[in-house]
Amino acid sequence: MNEQAQDLPSREAMDFDVVIVGAGPAGLSAAIRIKQQAAKAEKEVSVVVVEKGSEVGAHILSGAIIDPVGIETLFPDWKQKGAPLDIEVKEDRFFVLTRNASFRIPNFLNPPFMSNHGCYITSLGNLTRWLGEQAENLGVEIYPGFAATELLYSDNGTLIGIATGDMGVGRDGRPKANFERGMELRGKYTLLAEGARGSLTRQAIAEFGLDKNSQPQKFGLGIKELWEVKPQNHHPGLVCHSFGWPLDQRTGGGSFIYHFGNNQVAVGFVVHLNYANPHLSPFEEFQRFKTHKTVAPVFEGAKRISFGARVLSEGGLQSVPKLVFPGGALVGCGAGFMNVPRIKGSHNAVLSGVLAGEAVFAAISEGRKHDEPDAYQCAYETSAIVADLKKVRNVKPLWSRFGTWLGIALGGFDMWCNVLGFSLFGTLGHGKTDARCMGRAKNFAPVKYDKPDGVLTFDRLSSVYLSATAHEEDQPIHLKLADPDIPIRFNLPQYDEPAQRYCPAGVYEIIGEGEEKRFQINAANCVHCKTCDIKDPSENITWTPPEGGGGPNYPNM
Repeated sequence: MNEQAQDLPSREAMDFDVVIVGAGPAGLSAAIRIKQQAAKAEKEVSVVVVEKGSEVGAHILSGAIIDPVGIETLFPDWKQKGAPLDIEVKEDRFFVLTRNASFRIPNFLNPPFMSNHGCYITSLGNLTRWLGEQAENLGVEIYPGFAATELLYSDNGTLIGIATGDMGVGRDGRPKANFERGMELRGKYTLLAEGARGSLTRQAIAEFGLDKNSQPQKFGLGIKELWEVKPQNHHPGLVCHSFGWPLDQRTGGGSFIYHFGNNQVAVGFVVHLNYANPHLSPFEEFQRFKTHKTVAPVFEGAKRISFGARVLSEGGLQSVPKLVFPGGALVGCGAGFMNVPRIKGSHNAVLSGVLAGEAVFAAISEGRKHDEPDAYQCAYETSAIVADLKKVRNVKPLWSRFGTWLGIALGGFDMWCNVLGFSLFGTLGHGKTDARCMGRAKNFAPVKYDKPDGVLTFDRLSSVYLSATAHEEDQPIHLKLADPDIPIRFNLPQYDEPAQRYCPAGVYEIIGEGEEKRFQINAANCVHCKTCDIKDPSENITWTPPEGGGGPNYPNM
């Protein structure tokens, strides 16, 4: 401990039965299930949820098409309770794009579980806000604006809670006049529900070796815009997906266009982060996608009203780590429950929260604490989550190995085989992390992107503005470099420093010329997507939570 830390006042501590990090679908579902079980058993169980966003839902970003199976498990009467699931999917369209054409894939070629029949188009942020209201009605304490920054351990190494970050710390690391010490929130069990690439989740996985028997987690970067379109271009309930152009056949990814209420259309693009070309910019590929002659007419005369970006966990079944450890468990997308071909994970996040909540309540009822809530692990292994992920487990590795055209064809074949209960491929591995997939700049031609027109295509800074991202300017930079010299000394000559391009928010820049070049971090732009923490080829960047309440404030996303 340094001298400055020794001078800080001790943190106040609060004790709860259950501490949950992250007020997303998984964390709130776990909290709700615990309270439901407690009410049924006529017991008092205290539950607290801490959320780094300024409010519940502020950092939630998804397409989103919601499979209601999770919500129905939690609230069979969700319609009567007013859940914001109003626009049911009416039509699915799947396209292959080339530079100058589009080809629709007949729906009958897709396995039945790829259909969105019975699903709803909505804002996952608004659904999360509704879940937050239900949780508070049941007595859950929710603290938005508090970032969990530290795991707390007992002397024997079990997890006993978390600590929130100090507030009012200057850029130099010293307390300012408005300094407030963080709080210790201690629990019999702690559930980590931070979403994909959560900072404390990473630490817990490493500390307890939870991934020693699983494949490396894989990720995609999802970038989304919300538009208000002309009524004649709006078709509520229409769902469109595509793959192909503008990505080359060795780069995985695809698009979504969802028509929902109030003449609004959500359009987004996902780029798999195992791409090799360091000159590629996922943000620019998304902008280019919108110019396709099949896509652009939807947005003629329309107004862009919001923007956001977030990574998705894409490793699937074989990348899910062990879920339980002494004192807690992983729930939701931090564990990696997304169904990649369906681009859906929120239903599994909710289901995992339900399973974890039931296991933790049972353990507390038995008088246990700080041990492994192993009933959650057992319930997961025979759950609908595993059944959902098992059918699509080879789609991502086949796409990665064989490229878009052959890989998707083989993936479709394997999904049909799984409908019949078998797979010729068994369970394929991923091999290496997304960071290790980056190729050297000399082996790839630079990619030329057109300047944005400000009507259909845009630059990063105007996009970040629409995300309502805000950070306290005078605070320590939350994007940590293990070696400050690597960006200029190694990444720039070897990879043309890809952080300039893979970050969708313009956080990273190379400033100056010749010997005066330096690596600049514009931390205030950060939308908390976590791409840099995943894709940096030197694995030199670690994303840490900034001061609580900072980051994007997504409306209706």
